[in-house]
Amino acid sequence: MKYNEVIKRHLPVNKKRTGKKLDFKWITVHNTGNPKSSADNERRWLDNPENTTSTGWHIVLDGKEAIEAIPLDEIAYHAGTSEGNSTSIGIEICDSAGTAAEKQAVELIADLLIIKKWGIDKVRTHKSWSGKICPHIILPRWNQFTADIEEEIKRQKSLSNNENNSKKEVELFDKSGNLLGKIIV
Repeated sequence: MKYNEVIKRHLPVNKKRTGKKLDFKWITVHNTGNPKSSADNERRWLDNPENTTSTGWHIVLDGKEAIEAIPLDEIAYHAGTSEGNSTSIGIEICDSAGTAAEKQAVELIADLLIIKKWGIDKVRTHKSWSGKICPHIILPRWNQFTADIEEEIKRQKSLSNNENNSKKEVELFDKSGNLLGKIIV
């Protein structure tokens, strides 16, 4: 999944979405902690009047879709520390979707790293900020998860290079043989 495929369903500015600007330097990975929820359900929970916390996140994903609740250039309260919240975006991976959600997360995080021209060293766990055992499902295999992201970065860059290399410049002429212009195909 590429970032441009993420569904944008932004919260209104409130205590979960403060509107405070963020120039993120890190990507923080979380698991939702809800074994039966989907990305859509997690997003709906943020609007639920019974949810009175200020906790929010930027993007949640399951095996089918990814939803952005808070724009990437705004602070979200997800990391458990002021530093984590004010320097990183929060990516929530639905527990219920298992490896399908993790695959989506790997692809999305790789795409974000490519966009920012960053390496894997910019990906952190919630635990690294606050000590919370999160992402609880991925932590035991964190090294494999980050290795998968690195492989995905290579794959996406290779695809991009192949697309760029396969483009050709074609000249267009009118019936008299006059050059009309050039196009890239």
